[in-house]
Amino acid sequence: MIKRPDTELATTPARLPAWAFLDGKIIPYAEARFGLFTHALHYGTGFFAGVRAYWNDDERQLFVFRPEDHFRRFLDSARLLRMELAFSVDDLTRAVIDLLRKEGYEQDTYIRPIAFYGDESLGVRLHDLTPRVGIASMPTQFMDRREAHACFSSWRRVSDNSIPPRGKLTGSYVNSSLAKTDAVLAGFDEALMLNEAGHVCEGSVENVFIVRRGELVTPPLTDDVLEGITRATVIELATELGHTVVERSVDRTEVYLADEAFLCGTGIQLTAITRVDHRPIGSGTSGPVTTAIRDLFFDVVRGRSARHREWCRPVFEKARVDAARPVAGVGASG
Repeated sequence: MIKRPDTELATTPARLPAWAFLDGKIIPYAEARFGLFTHALHYGTGFFAGVRAYWNDDERQLFVFRPEDHFRRFLDSARLLRMELAFSVDDLTRAVIDLLRKEGYEQDTYIRPIAFYGDESLGVRLHDLTPRVGIASMPTQFMDRREAHACFSSWRRVSDNSIPPRGKLTGSYVNSSLAKTDAVLAGFDEALMLNEAGHVCEGSVENVFIVRRGELVTPPLTDDVLEGITRATVIELATELGHTVVERSVDRTEVYLADEAFLCGTGIQLTAITRVDHRPIGSGTSGPVTTAIRDLFFDVVRGRSARHREWCRPVFEKARVDAARPVAGVGASG
């Protein structure tokens, strides 16, 4: 019997958003529509970011986690596709806060910024095209999976010399989709991918860490790895907890022999890999290192850690302050 696919993010939101940010204005979501000849639809000439906002019920506040870091990488992706965007990191961060305030969410929220070549024009190229920038959000529908059974995919990760993995380029996610669907239909939760050199690099859309011989090890960015914001967060938190973090190439069999392993990313957050290719990892359950980092991570993203509060942008307080301070290129209508 074929396993029914499940994903970290539900296929369709419970309800579509009421509002969207598009090219400098907040408009009704229903008005954000594009034609069948849109360039990015045919050639994957776009990129996106995944950002989370976490509800803190004690403070009655919604915190956006590290938006500036997400948007710095967003603008790096623009450079890879020769896009010149009219918005700065601060502009885009404020646009997210304005959008969330207008939606009025009082629960965990997922935010999807996207930029793409929006011309209704055919022809493979990156020149003589016009970029569009949009942001939409919705209440989080990600599954909070604590443990995963993974397999090594037969599909190799795209390389820096084919489609740069440093950018979240829309076209490159066909590579991830091939790996993920094959894994899920074979009965696994997730796929682990090797690069062309045969080194472990990522899950289908997540960074990978293993614990072996007292060290926390993760593949280096030079092994065709996304420069993950959650990855960087985990490295910093693990170091604060007293763990030695090493960035180096990882062989496939090292994962089999690891004491612990986990995936991390905005979507999956932090999930233990407890089996790989039907082999238990360590004890076959979430280990102490993974558990400690995960617990601290969720305190941090909800604004409960004073030490890391600078990573969390409050929506309602900050939005009220910023509303009186207009920003060029960013406004609201409707």
